[in-house]
Amino acid sequence: MEATVTTANSEEKTWGGGNEPMNSSYGKMMMWFFIVSDALTFSGFLAAYGFSRFKFIETWPLADEVFTHFPFMHGVTAPMYYVALMTFILIFSSVTMVLAVDAGHQMKKNKVIVYMFLTIIGGLIFVGSQAWEWKNFIKGEYGAIETKGGSLLQFVDKDGKRVALADFAAHLPEERKQLTRNEGTWFMEEATLPTYSVAEVQAGFKANPDILIRTEVINEKKQKTILSRAESEQRLGEAALVVEGANLTRNEYGSKLFADFFFFITGFHGFHVFSGVIINIIIFFNVLLGTYEKRKSYEMVEKVGLYWHFVDLVWVFVFTVFYLV
Repeated sequence: MEATVTTANSEEKTWGGGNEPMNSSYGKMMMWFFIVSDALTFSGFLAAYGFSRFKFIETWPLADEVFTHFPFMHGVTAPMYYVALMTFILIFSSVTMVLAVDAGHQMKKNKVIVYMFLTIIGGLIFVGSQAWEWKNFIKGEYGAIETKGGSLLQFVDKDGKRVALADFAAHLPEERKQLTRNEGTWFMEEATLPTYSVAEVQAGFKANPDILIRTEVINEKKQKTILSRAESEQRLGEAALVVEGANLTRNEYGSKLFADFFFFITGFHGFHVFSGVIINIIIFFNVLLGTYEKRKSYEMVEKVGLYWHFVDLVWVFVFTVFYLV
């Protein structure tokens, strides 16, 4: 049913609740509603991240020191290179999706197959890259010490370069035992024991006079504050536990909130990408079977394309907020 609005010069037809409001199918309209609502969700997460970073800006980790790994290049410092490559791959997959939609409009099945396949490959590479990045983030590279007051202490040489705990920690004849539920009080348990104990780190530090401590506090030069040898020894005396890598409770890179937001926001986005890959695979097989050729329409490819473009656009904001700013 359509309603008619009469004006002085002409008659205009308005939508009366049919299948195509604003000349768009119901399916595409619902996809747009989902995209808008999901965009608000991501906006809330990124806004919370921004406020938290502003509040704890002095102890916030520097992205160039956190994301320095590159596959098959062990020991080579390549800050942000692989993250940039991941971003390029995801954006390129958005281009192939555009080409797939355009081929669908032209009813060219073979081209749709090729471009959809390239889009799926790009999405799989991105998801795999995120998993690899998570692994390195969780595992850590250098290790650090957390004090009784909750401050983080990292180790550097006289030139300011990071030094890993493995490079100087001593090996003491002490027995350490992990607390498990069947042996602990009130069925308490603790996380996996770190590679070195606090005593081993302290002993190794004393035996290496060239090593200094760097705090998590960022100075006016936008660099972490390096203490003198005397100050380093004093702060190390406050050590409470050894931190290796990052999780939801500990973070060797700096503020614990950084790790919390990193896992939640990049994980939430990664779930979207993985879901998009699964949907693309389903649509891809439908294209192979000729489902949309029989329908004389590739609108389903266009609808999943809208979702894929949204996922790519969100990553641009996540990449900017987490890695560049």
